[in-house]
Amino acid sequence: MTVFLPGIGAACCLGVGFVLQQRQARRAPLSGFLFFRLLLGLMRCPQWLAGIAAMIVGMVLSVIALANGEVSLVEPLTATNLLFAMALSRWLTGRPLGWSGWGGALLLALGVTGFIVAGQPSEGGHLAGSLRRWVLFGVVIGLAGLLVALARHLRPTLVATVLACAAGLLYGLQDTLTRISSRLAGGQGIAVLFAHWQPYAVVCLGVTGLVLVQSAFETAPLRSSLPALTAAQPLAGIACGVGIIGDRLRLTPGALAVQAAALVAIVIGIVLIGRHPCVTPKVAQGR
Repeated sequence: MTVFLPGIGAACCLGVGFVLQQRQARRAPLSGFLFFRLLLGLMRCPQWLAGIAAMIVGMVLSVIALANGEVSLVEPLTATNLLFAMALSRWLTGRPLGWSGWGGALLLALGVTGFIVAGQPSEGGHLAGSLRRWVLFGVVIGLAGLLVALARHLRPTLVATVLACAAGLLYGLQDTLTRISSRLAGGQGIAVLFAHWQPYAVVCLGVTGLVLVQSAFETAPLRSSLPALTAAQPLAGIACGVGIIGDRLRLTPGALAVQAAALVAIVIGIVLIGRHPCVTPKVAQGR
């Protein structure tokens, strides 16, 4: 319960926060695209600040979950944020869910449950060697950088998807570093964090991811960005959790098959929910 309750609570707050942020970011001028001044402009908007407050609460709950459980366990739980985003969007738009909405919700729920039951994530106890850690860090950050560079040459809906995917990769890596930081604090006290680079990297990744997410939100409707963000984060987080922290998953052929099918179900469920009309509330553009 020390993992599941904070994990689901984090998903709820993140889902609500994303919807509120996007409704305001969609009105922002494109002159702030991919710049920190976009955040400065949005800070004057009460609805966006409410969304950020919800997101911060979600991140705190996520930290609590990561301090008590493996990244490969927490990531599938927080991926359910799209369910809460859909619920809020449905209330705002008044649209019925229909078969795609209910089907997506069912696939996402079954996928998360199947992955956790089949994989039985557990703590490995040992960090990967320095070479493998830095290679994985470089791969994730490099992929995110390539996606950002690619986004400058695409049409708006694809820009939103690509930027959100890049942000998801960074957030997945951030969650892994958060887990490492919680281990350091648990073993040596919070003060020791100031002497290590991981907490500073967590902050940098969080701010960079926030700029990418808001830029994605301002270029296209929520369904163009949130599914990519929600799918990329757990996939990157699970990969980093296993490859860097040493999280363990069951590796029998049957368990691997169920885990693979569960991840596919999660991604398909996320796409179905994210493309549902209720996740695209109409707002004034104001541009």
